Amino acid sequence: MYKIGVIGDRGSVLGFKAVGLDVFPVEGVDEAKATLHRIAKEEYAIIYITEKLCKDMVDDIEKYKDMRVPAIIPIPGMDGSYGIGIANLKKSVERAVGADILFSND
Repeated sequence: MYKIGVIGDRGSVLGFKAVGLDVFPVEGVDEAKATLHRIAKEEYAIIYITEKLCKDMVDDIEKYKDMRVPAIIPIPGMDGSYGIGIANLKKSVERAVGADILFSND
């Protein structure tokens, strides 16, 4: 059975433990990268990573972009959103349908 993991600073991820997700509190980007690569080899279908870490892990996250699992999804942390999650969503939708249907003003 697949699992869901959350990588981020302690304050941002501990709440996810209460709803049954596996949490991986990390101290910095290097630890986050190592954790991502380690748990991606395990049975994690979804890995949430705080946007603060994602902005410095672009190359590492790109390695999994075309794989069926895990899906790596940026989430806002305790310090708020960096806009990375919504930008990734926009790119995915544009790639799938060929146009910006989410944010166009037409």
